[in-house]
Amino acid sequence: MRASDLVAQARERLRGTPRVALGDWASARRLLGFGRAPRIVPVGEAWAVGVLLVADEQLFAEGEVVRAREDAIRGYTAESQRARADRAAAAFRGGFPEGAFVHIGWQEIDLDVVDAGGPSGPLSVVGGVPHVRWSAAGGTRPLADYLDEQIALRSGGAPGA
Repeated sequence: MRASDLVAQARERLRGTPRVALGDWASARRLLGFGRAPRIVPVGEAWAVGVLLVADEQLFAEGEVVRAREDAIRGYTAESQRARADRAAAAFRGGFPEGAFVHIGWQEIDLDVVDAGGPSGPLSVVGGVPHVRWSAAGGTRPLADYLDEQIALRSGGAPGA
């Protein structure tokens, strides 16, 4: 079965279940001659299915998840903590409510390429079967099995049910 068919079936199974917010960096505009602080603005919604974000028309490889929160003065022991807090504040400034989870840095997956036998994002074809790489260090597994398992985990049911 083609990857696009498997994703279409997953969309049908996911209908009616909660989605996650997708955000992207807004270009900084100047307001009255002053630069505005960077913002992450809403650009859509998708179902989070493991390492995949399944939208109505597209499929994305997940990036990073931040939790929007108001900017505050905090002490940090690591620069990475400060950078993460800056991204959380940018999501809040962009219109996400306090505490909302926002997916950023996602990459679109080209299902036509995968259907033609090529790789796109974490998807590839192995022996004529669509596979997904579910971790950077991990191997691949058949996409059909992966989607079954992840959708079952979302609904609290057993895979294949």
